[in-house]
Amino acid sequence: MKTLYNLISSYRYRLAIFFLLGGASVLSVALYRFRGFWYEEDNFGFLIWNLFLAWIPLGAAYVAWALSLGRKWLYIVTPFIAFIWLIFLPNAPYIITDFKHLADPRLDVPIWFDVMMLMWFSWTGLLLGVVSLYLMQDIVHREFGRWAGWIMVLTVSILSSVGVYIGRFIRWNSWDILTDPTGIVREFIIGAQDPSLRSIGFIVIFAGFFLFVYVTLYAFGHLLQERASKA
Repeated sequence: MKTLYNLISSYRYRLAIFFLLGGASVLSVALYRFRGFWYEEDNFGFLIWNLFLAWIPLGAAYVAWALSLGRKWLYIVTPFIAFIWLIFLPNAPYIITDFKHLADPRLDVPIWFDVMMLMWFSWTGLLLGVVSLYLMQDIVHREFGRWAGWIMVLTVSILSSVGVYIGRFIRWNSWDILTDPTGIVREFIIGAQDPSLRSIGFIVIFAGFFLFVYVTLYAFGHLLQERASKA
């Protein structure tokens, strides 16, 4: 029993984050269910699917992080899992763009309720992406150094923003990279040769926002560690 207590105590913050994200997901789904029951409106069903997809990068990142602790798997399985994580990561912050559906309000549903519901879904999805990115940065940091870790964060933030743009405006899905890679590459080359103001503006602003949230939470977490070490 004491061994179990010590194990839980040593991983208490990781467990807390997992249960908080799990609780936020349950509450988000509960709000959606309540909306359907109380207002008899079921047009936001895509939020459930988007939230499910947002959990995939966190699961992949945790598996990669756990396997990286045993170095024999680091360069064998981890790169494959990291690839799966990367192509599904845009699904986490993607939910933020679902706020666009507020432009088409339902007469029977108060707009404030939809705002609150979308806030829970989008914030939960964003945090799932942030936590998964932190786990992957930790792997790169341990193996290649601090600067390599932050270069990875910057690169992934830009790539994720490109993925969100592709998903929202071009309507490709993450699994299309596996099922139709040539189509994705062709579409990307065409867009890169003649980028629109919309694509550039969206990717730059979204990447900046995602990076800002990540760095802020990262700094806040290390601020608490700094205070604890001085206490």
